[in-house]
Amino acid sequence: CLFRFYFTDSLKSFLSAARLAHRGSDTDSLPLSSLGPARARDVEKPKKKLSILSKKDYPLTSSFPHSLEQLQVSYCRLTRVDLRMLSLRALRRLDLSNNHIKKLPSTIGDLSCLAELILHNNHLESFSDGLCSSTLQTSLQHLDLSQNQLQVLPARFCQLQQLVNLKLDQNKLLRLPFHIGRLSKLRFLSAAHNQLTVLPASFRKLCLENLDLFGNPFAQANHTIRLTFPLRLQELASRAVVELRIPHGPHSVPLHLCHQLDFSQACDCGRACVDSYIQTAVSFNLHLVSHTVVLVDNMGGTEAPVQKHFCSLMCYCEFMDGCVQRDLR
Repeated sequence: CLFRFYFTDSLKSFLSAARLAHRGSDTDSLPLSSLGPARARDVEKPKKKLSILSKKDYPLTSSFPHSLEQLQVSYCRLTRVDLRMLSLRALRRLDLSNNHIKKLPSTIGDLSCLAELILHNNHLESFSDGLCSSTLQTSLQHLDLSQNQLQVLPARFCQLQQLVNLKLDQNKLLRLPFHIGRLSKLRFLSAAHNQLTVLPASFRKLCLENLDLFGNPFAQANHTIRLTFPLRLQELASRAVVELRIPHGPHSVPLHLCHQLDFSQACDCGRACVDSYIQTAVSFNLHLVSHTVVLVDNMGGTEAPVQKHFCSLMCYCEFMDGCVQRDLR
């Protein structure tokens, strides 16, 4: 503002001098000042951080500064993400916590620099597949979805390969993403107070510093047998697609088969299980995947059931034989 005042005042003086010179006035009477550089304190710096913590302070007519790198808009009762925020291409941190947002626009994925997305305490019911396939795959490191209404996360959620910190506490999650083990950079995971009864098989591949799963109704799952003898041609072909990593999509195979391939599991022998398998759950010590573990229950436990899939009756029998031998020891 000071810079604009300084510039406007100087421009008026220059125009006044030009008018007098045009009229042939004596140059000694011209209102000219010595030209000097603008002082640093008079120059307005680009705004990089903005916090709005009440509805009355929320801008209705003015735009957000395009230079923003951090934006917090909390306690403003927003029911949707303002499209003006989605034009802030330099944004690295977006905090929309403590609002009433029910759905996220897919265009959030166009914020190619976004490293932190905080949506704590909203009314979210879903996290779209499109966001998992956007530029957030290579930028997003911190995601806070705690205190929402989420029941499931999409199969492609684990394409967010740069995630380091993931908060899912106090939702209604029935399960974690099947391929959560692919989040190789994940170090902090909290999913306390959800409806988890079992953890996905790939959970064993995680390497965490801190894990919090307190307040979930974990229970030993019953055996599920979906094996067919002999295996159907569709199952053999599906296993080959997964094991050979053959590219696939709705353009090449039916949509329901794409869904099955996305949720395929791996047997201990290395073979894939798509639609024909034996499923059970085994007790798993969470300290094997995390340095620090918040107690799973009030009894001081640090173990939780993890899904296990078998591609054949032979693999299942070998596993059960191993369990019997360990118990005898």
